Amino acid sequence: MKIIANGISIEVEDSGAGFDAAGQPLPTLLLIMGLGMQLVAWPQTLVAGLVQAGFRVLRFDNRDIGLSQHFDSLGTPNLLWEGLKYRLGMSISPPYTLQDMARDSLGVLDALNIKQAHVMGVSMGGMIAQRLTLLAPARVVSLASIMSSSGAPGLPATDAAVTRVLLSRPRDKSVAAAQEHTMRLLMAISSPGFPSEEATLQERVASSITRNYHPHGLMRQMMAVVADTTRAFELGSIRVPTLVVHGTSDLLVPLACGQDTAKRIFGAKLEMIQGMGHDLPAGVIARLLPLLATHINASAAASLK
Repeated sequence: MKIIANGISIEVEDSGAGFDAAGQPLPTLLLIMGLGMQLVAWPQTLVAGLVQAGFRVLRFDNRDIGLSQHFDSLGTPNLLWEGLKYRLGMSISPPYTLQDMARDSLGVLDALNIKQAHVMGVSMGGMIAQRLTLLAPARVVSLASIMSSSGAPGLPATDAAVTRVLLSRPRDKSVAAAQEHTMRLLMAISSPGFPSEEATLQERVASSITRNYHPHGLMRQMMAVVADTTRAFELGSIRVPTLVVHGTSDLLVPLACGQDTAKRIFGAKLEMIQGMGHDLPAGVIARLLPLLATHINASAAASLK
């Protein structure tokens, strides 16, 4: 469904009954997806598992991706030039910021009249979730930052081979080329300890690209990530219960990035999953679901004291 959040059009999926058998509202879990990924990138087994655990689950397309509002009028950044500026310590002016995207997330809660929610983000979504918690701590019951980063200077960079794939372009403008390029990236960052069926992954990629394919939006989102240079120094003010989950085999956002996030947030719990890369295959979901249920339920109980 389409809603207006933070003044822009956002596509949202609302899963779960919303109320328990006694008519009491179920705890809401807001899921925030990563760079260039649509709400359909959340595995249905994860969503179903969270609903079965008793949560109302909200997913949405971030701005500039999927069926949410696109921002092509803001132009397409030159990633190579902007990356060089970043390495030289020059200032970067993104078309919009992670703070803007956090305000979008808050706007989703406002539009649906949700006063408080548990918030979970993966990769860039984890960064947005951190920003949302800093922006409106009273609205966030708990935070889960998955395969994400504090954005602190000096953290290990993305693996060089993965960077080359990330910065490459499809061989042409055909749908087949887009699918091939996306598959190449997903395979490069996949979990060696939890291999995915390639046929299943191809089917998921094809479905996503058929729904919407908007690489220029991904580039603008990437600029928002790179330009967010102060978040690490603000994370110490977060006081909501926080779970940080990271894979030991993540080549896109190395493990040290998650470790640094947990170190900077007061009382944060760090869970490292052996063999997990930068994706959510079935084996990782099986590990993640009980971690999330325990974290959310404990946070909800603590908030009532």
